[in-house]
Amino acid sequence: MVRNVRENLILSGMICIAFGAFLSVGGVLSMGAVIGVSGVLLFVIGMSTPSQRTMNEEDIAAWKPSAEQLPDANRIMYRVDVTIDEPKKTTILCGPCGVVTELDGDRPTSFTCPACKTFLYEDEEE
Repeated sequence: MVRNVRENLILSGMICIAFGAFLSVGGVLSMGAVIGVSGVLLFVIGMSTPSQRTMNEEDIAAWKPSAEQLPDANRIMYRVDVTIDEPKKTTILCGPCGVVTELDGDRPTSFTCPACKTFLYEDEEE
């Protein structure tokens, strides 16, 4: 299955237009014109092709990171994800134990993992 058809057509069209222009300036006018016109056609087809969505709105709203341990990097690792759309939700992945905690609202100023009681972070700006 081909993915990102629209983006691939637009990019291919832009490359063909540029390559056709270089060939035309370089003196190979017939080949440059064919490649340039083909690039314009690819670009127009790409712009008229609808974007593919792989996830629906419910899947996007219910997404959370996979519960897995993060590698040790000589310090405690964690991951914080905050949604942009309302209602705001925050997920915090604890690196040492791999537990994902879901909170309502923005990122808290400090957080300790409820599963393993490891202190993950505290914001210095207030």
